[in-house]
Amino acid sequence: MSENPVHPEPALTAKVVGRILKASGLSISVAESCTGGLIAARLTDIPGSSEYFTGGVVAYSNALKMSLLGVPKSTLDLYGAVSKETAVAMACGIRELTSSGLGLAVTGIAGPGGGSPAKPTGLVYISLASGDETICEEYRFPGERADVRCSTVDAALNLVKQFLLSRPA
Repeated sequence: MSENPVHPEPALTAKVVGRILKASGLSISVAESCTGGLIAARLTDIPGSSEYFTGGVVAYSNALKMSLLGVPKSTLDLYGAVSKETAVAMACGIRELTSSGLGLAVTGIAGPGGGSPAKPTGLVYISLASGDETICEEYRFPGERADVRCSTVDAALNLVKQFLLSRPA
């Protein structure tokens, strides 16, 4: 489990991600639940993002997770919408739906309600799928709803940045 990363300038991460994606010829698409489109907004705040950003889906309901992203009903029934398994299925689903090089997905409980002892408010899963691998990280962010959502955006973009920087040139 990762802690909340602190970024002095959150928009900088999106710019770095954009530059690396553009230089590598990779594209990215996003499937968002708890962030409601904030990741797509952050990525498209960058001029020229159409060169690497394919698109995004806000799949807030389980029905949309299943119909658009191909998340199996059995995954949702067994693990729930907020789970590693669902995040991975969402990342793979958006990548396939958009034919992007990378698929990024987030699902979590932003609060203030909806949490439980097993899945508390602030619990977030972020998954990134490429052609070679799929990774997923669990986070527990403190704060109010807006804090959890903003921290999720920052962590998701940081995960993409770290993944891209770790790839061989």
